[in-house]
Amino acid sequence: MSDFTYAPPDEPVRVIHADHEVLVVDKPAGLLSVPGKGEHLADCMMSRVLKIHPEALLVHRLDLDTSGIMVFALTRHAQRHLGQEFENRRTKKVYLARLWGHLEPREGRVDLPLIVDWPNRPRQHVNHETGKPSVTDWRVLRHDPDGTTRVRLMPVTGRSHQLRVHCQALGHPILGDPLYAEGPARDFPRLMLHAESLRFRHPEHGKGMTFTAPCPF
Repeated sequence: MSDFTYAPPDEPVRVIHADHEVLVVDKPAGLLSVPGKGEHLADCMMSRVLKIHPEALLVHRLDLDTSGIMVFALTRHAQRHLGQEFENRRTKKVYLARLWGHLEPREGRVDLPLIVDWPNRPRQHVNHETGKPSVTDWRVLRHDPDGTTRVRLMPVTGRSHQLRVHCQALGHPILGDPLYAEGPARDFPRLMLHAESLRFRHPEHGKGMTFTAPCPF
């Protein structure tokens, strides 16, 4: 990562929903969720949200290269509630991705334990001895003429880089992935992974609510 140049997109915060408990935004690809180490990595989704909602509190993160739905809490109560929603796997997350090659069959499940690959961090890898349980369901939307696949990914667990490593393990890495794709599969302007929708129970009334962000690719 020594040759990494951080150049986040200069655009206003796209707010999808806001009430007195939660704020839902559409994070662009190329923007950190939280600040990195050093002043040059200070610009992030969190800092931009704080400019319009100084009371905002972090609940979860998306990878730098991933776009899509992020939820922030606007009260301590909401932060605790949403944190438990994620921790207890009561949220329902749906991602859209474009993969290298034609993925078969039309749907399936990846159940492969993951853990950080220490000599090569932040990379993660499959490890059946020390890895943490990691499960992803997938459903093919279409096979494109250019030899790629558009797929919907539904993570059951929430490990770091889970979708990216699981797709690589299937033999169909996500297009444009700087860590897990190789050769022509890597030669795309961005990581083709988007957090399309997120469902959770609202911290005030407990009703399930689903929020979606349009896919930019």
